[in-house]
This record gives sequence, C-alpha cells and structure tokens, in this order.
Amino acid sequence: MSEYDSYGPTPAQQPELTDTYFLNTRRIVQAEGDCEVEYAVFMRRPVTYAGRLAVEWLQSMAKHRNVDIEIRQPHAEGAWVGAGEPLCFINGPFSALVDMETIFLQRLGGSCVAAYNAYNMCVELPNVSFLAMDARHCAGSDMTQLMAYGAAVGSNKAKAKTGAIGFIGSSTDSTAHFFGRDKGMGTMPHALVGYAGSTLRAAELFHETVPNMPLTVLVDYFGQEITDSLEVARRFPDLAAEGKLAFRLDTHGGRFLEGLDTPNSYAVLDRHVPYATRGYRTDAELKHLMGTGVSAAAIWYLRETLDKHGFDKVRIVASSGFGPDKCRMFSFAKAPVDVIGTGSYLPQIWSETYATADIISYGGVPRVKAGREFLLRK
Repeated sequence: MSEYDSYGPTPAQQPELTDTYFLNTRRIVQAEGDCEVEYAVFMRRPVTYAGRLAVEWLQSMAKHRNVDIEIRQPHAEGAWVGAGEPLCFINGPFSALVDMETIFLQRLGGSCVAAYNAYNMCVELPNVSFLAMDARHCAGSDMTQLMAYGAAVGSNKAKAKTGAIGFIGSSTDSTAHFFGRDKGMGTMPHALVGYAGSTLRAAELFHETVPNMPLTVLVDYFGQEITDSLEVARRFPDLAAEGKLAFRLDTHGGRFLEGLDTPNSYAVLDRHVPYATRGYRTDAELKHLMGTGVSAAAIWYLRETLDKHGFDKVRIVASSGFGPDKCRMFSFAKAPVDVIGTGSYLPQIWSETYATADIISYGGVPRVKAGREFLLRK
C-alpha cells in the first residue's frame, strides 16, 4: 500500500456490504462460465479525480482472490474530469469483479467531489492555510479517510497550479498522513472555554499544558470576541509579538461579532474594501460579507482592532461554514484571515457523488446498455 492506505472492508466483510444482486450474479457466472469484461466508470458532474483509495481497495481484493485485473486511469490524480467522461476502465474476470462494484463506487465518488471543492477553496484563497476539520461531519471513520484524502488531492492540485498554501494538516491523527504530518492539529474546543470559566483562563490552561505549541485561542464562547482577544493578547505580549498567538473566530450565525451589527458591518467594509458592498449581491453573498457569524466584516473588524492596540503580529483563524462560496466572497473582500479550519469541502448534495460503473464489453465484444453508448471506445 502507498501512503494513501485504503482502509476498506476486508475480504471477510465485503460480502455482507455488497448488493445482493451482485452476489447472485457472481454465483451464476461461477457456475455457468466466466468471461473477461471491461467496466467504464463515470460521474454525472465535473469532478477532480481522486481515485486512489478506491483503486487500491480493488487491487487488494483482486490479490486476495488471486486474479489479475487491469485498472487504466486516463487521468492523473488531481485532474479535472468532465461529466460523463470515464474516470477509469477496469478489465478482468467477470466473476472477480461483479461483486466489487458496490464498495468500489462508494470509495470513489465522494472523494472526487471533495477534491473538486477543496481545490476551488484553495485557489480562491491562495495565501490562506487550511486545516481539514471534516471528521465530526462524517458518517464514520471510513468516510473520514475518503474526505480527507479528497481534500489533500484538491489541495495538492492547487499548490501545483497556483502556488497556493492549501491544506496544512487535519484535525485527527488518523488522517494527518494525507497532509504530510504524523499528528493531527488543533488547540481548544468551546468545551474547554466553558470548563475554564473564562477565555483567558482557557488560554492559560492550554499554554501551561503545552507550552511549546503556538497558542490559538477560541474567543467567541462568551460573545465577547473583541474584549477577550485583547485581554488574552495583553496577558501574552511576548507570544503576540512573536506571531505565536492566534485568535479563532467561530461565531455562530445567530448573532453578530461583538461590536458589530448591519450598519457597523457596512462601515467596516467601507473603510477597508469599499467596492465590496457596491453593486448587486445575492442574500448569500451579503451574509458572507457582512452578516451574522464569521463574516468578512468580522475578520476585518478584529484585524483593525488588534492592529490599533499594537497586536499586528497576532494571527486570525476562522471556522464556520467555509465552503467554496464563502471562500470566494472572502477572497473578493480580501478578508485578512491567516488560517481557515473547515470540513465544508464535503459534498453538500450527496446525490452528486454517485459514481456509475457499466460493463462495456464481454469477452472482447463491445456491448453496453441502451443510452450508455457514449462509454464505448471510439
């Protein structure tokens, strides 16, 4: 296995996780006679190709069954693939492949869409570091692997094409290797701030426990993002001056950042990026620019406040709903954010992740179901 270990079902687990009609077909083929088949795999929307985990799982199953298969991948990892364009071709014995389809497709589509989203996010904000925080939103550890892998593929593509910083790590140890790390990254959740009783005390507890790590403090728990940021910065002036102190905004969408409302948010943007509020904006775009929660105006307001008080080296970390659309608007408003923690590269519409595999030849004879002739080799 490569660094992208497949983490898929074992041979013993595979049958009970597979659609019954594939299991029945395998039994029929084994009894009536095998033949060589060729599958073409495609998706109905544009994606970024991230097939390694799916391919490695299929290869490991073929090795277990002691059969030779060929998997041809016309696209390099990270390549853009159009809707309906084959992602890969699979050749081998029908009996060895037919019951692999369920799990193979499960492991393919979601990663490709996550890679597509992550790429666009990194390209929109090339000077921002991203942290993969998808684990809590995933339906189990297997999905976590697939989504983090997709984010890494999209990030690597953005780095190669645009020089973007991209994703620098993930929140869990188990997916850190996708980003070239041994351990997960992160500092404190809201629960620690609640336990400590104050934002300052939470910062002190964290720094006392792991003094050699840069200190990133979550400042929205008490709804006093500005007040608490300044208090912590004054408590740790050396860290602030050395650029080893950061404040993370995770303000929820039910309220504005401390000191802001709609008029004040307009005013903040007008001071820094006056063009941002000119012209037509959709409701969603206005929300990202100057609405409640972690808006571009909120980032600008915290930045100008820190700079005004002499804390210009303190960094700003943001989280809360940073998908491609929000990243696009933050780029438009030149929001001075240093790091974004996000799991919002996960596909929003799961039906868009459905990959499809069709057999396009049996025993070397081209044959495909009606309507899928576009998959046949020209």
